Formats: sequence, structure tokens, C-alpha cells
Amino acid sequence: MPRLILASQSPRRKALLEQLGLDFQVMPADIDETVTPGEGPGEFVRRMARQKAAAILAREPGALVLGSDTAVVLDDHIMGKPRDQADGAAMLARLSGRSHQVFSAVALAGPNGVEDRLNINEVRFRPITPAEAEAYWNTGEPSDKAGGYAIQGLGAIFVEHLAGSYSGVMGLPLFETAALLQASNLPILTPQI
Repeated sequence: MPRLILASQSPRRKALLEQLGLDFQVMPADIDETVTPGEGPGEFVRRMARQKAAAILAREPGALVLGSDTAVVLDDHIMGKPRDQADGAAMLARLSGRSHQVFSAVALAGPNGVEDRLNINEVRFRPITPAEAEAYWNTGEPSDKAGGYAIQGLGAIFVEHLAGSYSGVMGLPLFETAALLQASNLPILTPQI
């Protein structure tokens, strides 16, 4: 059985992958994550997931490498991570009382090439006051999160509705991940002995 590697330093992705009962290593990929001109959000996250997986596979031939990427999208604009408190507050103000999309892609690279899957979710926020945005920023949670919030943390209080995959919004869509791993003959939900 080939070694499985997660090409991410995200503790959320690690925790989600652990839910599948797999033995794996973590090796973050260091790649350029710049959006290219004219690239849509789906194309962007798929390219990022594939490049992360391929970068680690080049260092660890013979392994199976899982890469993933997530983008919060409002009005066809990819929202990155907030630069500072003012940027974080501005992001929450734009998301306040509106729906946005979260695109998550997962890619599996191995000896037989790279396969990927795309997951798209719709998230609607309730209205958020400036005082709430400031208090949320002061928790430290949103400072390194795409779109300036974490659905698995305190950011959940803003989520009025979710259509799609909770794990996809967190950053690793488990349905698509499991499908890729099972297609590569990795057993899912099997006790490790």
C-alpha cells in the first residue's frame, strides 16, 4: 500500500482527513498561490490543489499525495485572507446579510497521474454589526482564514444557511476526498492495526 501524504499545513484539513481512519503524513507544499488573469474560482482552486499535490509527489515519488485548496467567493471575486483588522472588518461587512460561495478542490497525485474533484457550496450570512466584526477579530480566529471567517469556530454564529458540504467549507470536502482515495484502493473507515 503506497504511503499517503497530505500536502497541507492546515490543522483543519488534517483533522478532517483523520476522520476517514487513514494513516498519513503531513508535508506542506510551498507554491505560488496567485490567481492568474481570467481564471475563475473553480479553475483556481483545482489548479492549486493539483499543484500542491504534484509538488510533494515530485519530492516523494511512489506516494499518494492529497492536495486541497479553498476560496471564498463573493460576486465572482475571490476573497483572500484578511491583511489586518480593517480588511477583516471590510470582508465581514461585504458578506453581511448576503450569500457567497465557497469553492473547495481536492486532488490526488500518484504514480498514475493526478485526479481532482471540485466542491461548491452556498453560504448565507445573517447581518453582522461592526461591533460584532470587531469582537470576532479580537478572538484571533479570522486572521488567517479565507474570507475572514471559520465556519468550524465562532464564525458559525454568522451562518444563517448552508447548502452543500460543511467539510468543503472547512477546506477538505470529505465526500470528494473519499471518492478519490477509494478509486486508488485506499480503504476508508478501516480500523488501523
